[in-house]
Amino acid sequence: MSLGALSVLALIPILTVLLFLVILRWPAKRAMPLAFFVTVLIAWFVWDVPTNQIAAASTRGLVSAIEVLIIVFGAILLLNALKESGAIQTIRQTFTDVSPDRRVQAIIICWLFGSFIEGASGWGTPAAIAAPLLVAIGFPAMGAVIVALIIQSTPVSFGAVGTPILIGVNSGLSESTIVHETASSLGMTFDAYIRAIGGEVAIIHAMVGLFIPLFMVTMLTRFFGKNRSIVEGLAIWKFAIFAGLAFTIPYAIVANLLGPEFPSMFGGLIGLAIVIPAAKRGFLIPKKTWDFEDKASWDPDWTGQLKVYNQPTGKKITPFMSWLPYVIVGVILVFTRINSLPFGDWLKSVKFTATDVFGTTITFTSTPLHLPGTILILVSFIVFFMHQMDTKAYGRAVKESFGTVASAAPALLFAVPMVQVFINSGVNASGYSSMPLVLAETVSVAIGENWPVVAPAIGALGAFVAGSNTISNMMFSLFQFGVAENIGVTASTIIALQAVGGAAGNMICVHNVVAASAAAGLIGKEGNIIRKTLIPTAFYVFFAGGIGFVLINGFGLNIGTLMVLTVVATVLFAFYKGSKENRRGKKENKAA
Repeated sequence: MSLGALSVLALIPILTVLLFLVILRWPAKRAMPLAFFVTVLIAWFVWDVPTNQIAAASTRGLVSAIEVLIIVFGAILLLNALKESGAIQTIRQTFTDVSPDRRVQAIIICWLFGSFIEGASGWGTPAAIAAPLLVAIGFPAMGAVIVALIIQSTPVSFGAVGTPILIGVNSGLSESTIVHETASSLGMTFDAYIRAIGGEVAIIHAMVGLFIPLFMVTMLTRFFGKNRSIVEGLAIWKFAIFAGLAFTIPYAIVANLLGPEFPSMFGGLIGLAIVIPAAKRGFLIPKKTWDFEDKASWDPDWTGQLKVYNQPTGKKITPFMSWLPYVIVGVILVFTRINSLPFGDWLKSVKFTATDVFGTTITFTSTPLHLPGTILILVSFIVFFMHQMDTKAYGRAVKESFGTVASAAPALLFAVPMVQVFINSGVNASGYSSMPLVLAETVSVAIGENWPVVAPAIGALGAFVAGSNTISNMMFSLFQFGVAENIGVTASTIIALQAVGGAAGNMICVHNVVAASAAAGLIGKEGNIIRKTLIPTAFYVFFAGGIGFVLINGFGLNIGTLMVLTVVATVLFAFYKGSKENRRGKKENKAA
């Protein structure tokens, strides 16, 4: 069968997800089972994948789905425990004290706090934590999920203490002698070569990610504001760029000086230390405060099952004690993810391993005590004693959390196995490459020397179908290296573009969307969410592709320069419109 025909068939599982989930807006619990069965049929009848390989891949996916559900349950349980104890009321007030402006609150919680959690944990944990926290302080559930997913981009390449680079890119390249020879020709060890790629990843991310806080707030005001106005988001452009710089500068410096382990964690912490005091002083924040209209006027599609009532609990929880559980989560995640410390190994010592599943080469290991979800559940127990809760209140938190997770389970229990069948289709009797590699090979043949422009899109495709930047890098890093060698360009930059795109794809990957939606109590609206998060994803891969082309070929009369100049011109126009809106707001304030 020709490569073109084969690529059309390989595209059918992805098109199934897009058609039923995104275009027809079926709930994920209906769309993903259908996508799973379509993928199995294509793997079986076209790729001639053995039945035991399909069963083993599906089993591996089920285990991963259960682990994601544990994370979602832990995030919701912690929030519900804080709600029952009364701490959420205090947390809501602390954010109002920093700034009543919802745009500022979104930037602090998602962009900075979320990036720190991503650096420590990965696994989609930031969105699962940030989305319900935003709901708790008064955001509509859909808006909370969307802004929480948008930050699943810049910090992701260095999530879970650098796993997408140190495990993803490393595993994808380590068995190739050509890659090792390339590193040696540059005077580097293989490890130094991987770390140098990580440095390039951070620089590209920093250039694109600088604008993500502004993207977040414009999405918020455009889709969830009373006036459905982009310019109300652009009005805060100075503060948004300031917050972007507060994260991306230390992020890029740490990546290039210390390596891939700590850029997102250090960037998030340093950014919080800079931005929160500045926000309290109103630095670069418009005088006109932006807020959602009254809940009674919200579109019913915006709201979910997660309810946080502002009712007295009979006791006052101090700000320190209210935030302490999240501080404990961050500390435990960091200490259990740093390889030089023994805590992670202790937790990983309890593990369940399955090797050669159903007679295949597929192997997987689950370390339940090391999961971020287990840590979140543990901290919810700590809250029970710390906030002196009664058992009935904690019981309500547990019951409500189980109910929310049960609603999300059907979608995840089919979405992740579908992904595993898709990416493990390379073991077959037909001699074909796996479905994702067939798609990538087809694109490379069509694009040729313009490959740097689309390299990030391949990474994003991998993350969309696999639900992971790490797995996307494993699948495509060697392929990207080979394409770079064939067209005669710097391989490390192409691989960096792959990693950047793989991070951006996390904004739209189905299991992240389902997990974040479930955590915010929003079930059945996954297609609407992906339709919206496709916008920042497209921006990310477009701008990164243009930057990559220019880094390799320089400025000139080329497609990369055109792409970069298009983004720069759009940003400058956005700054102009935002400044104009600010001036209008000042006049209104004076008139009032």
